Amino acid sequence: MTVAAAAAALSTRDLVAGFGETEVLKGITLDVAPRTITALIGPSGCGKSTLLRCFNRMNDHHPGFFHRGEVLVDERDVYDPAWSLEALRFKAGMVFQKPNPFPLSIADNVLFGPTIAGIKDKRVLEETLVHSLQRANLWGEVKDSLGRSALELSGGQQQRLCIARCLACAPDILLLDEPASALDPIATAKLEETVLELASDVTVLLVTHNLLQAGRVAARTAFLYLGTLVEVGETSRVFSAPRERLTEEYVTGRFG
Repeated sequence: MTVAAAAAALSTRDLVAGFGETEVLKGITLDVAPRTITALIGPSGCGKSTLLRCFNRMNDHHPGFFHRGEVLVDERDVYDPAWSLEALRFKAGMVFQKPNPFPLSIADNVLFGPTIAGIKDKRVLEETLVHSLQRANLWGEVKDSLGRSALELSGGQQQRLCIARCLACAPDILLLDEPASALDPIATAKLEETVLELASDVTVLLVTHNLLQAGRVAARTAFLYLGTLVEVGETSRVFSAPRERLTEEYVTGRFG
């Protein structure tokens, strides 16, 4: 079954977006399959992060942002006035390039979203805490120090904590913006292991500059260049038999 035949978890239709006078995305039409990992690759400045942030409206916070065309999450317009930003971001959680734990305890970081949502049942909160940390492959490392400041964790642990914080909100989608770029190889491997395990029941859209990382974790890859979608398909095919010359030149390291 093709992505077009199945209900896509994330979609854009003729999406044009930018800031002020600058057009960053130039007519992007893309479908992201549910419960799989899709990588967005391309050189710096090609629009990867801008595209990623369209799906939970993070670009809206930047002065001068504009867009035309459709942005859909589970076939629903992200600008539907009946859909609050809070509800959208619970559904499509985001992890940024640099770990950004709150200056709170490990436990309070994970439970921040559920608490904001008004959940007060201690049993539910405790189950959410444990389950989220387990899914983020962090429980074994922090279970005896949940009251410790999150800022005392290593960079890799902080990034997995940020994933756990997203998971505590029960998202269907994770938007990952170069989550391993600031991590050492060991922490990167642990993060990739975590992301691969999550993809069995969560849709993951991953921005990465690391082509080897895309090859290791992504089932599908989309290549962007100067704001256009050049090619998208199964990662193995895009890397081994690209259909576009520009894709071939990028994945073989001739530029980028």
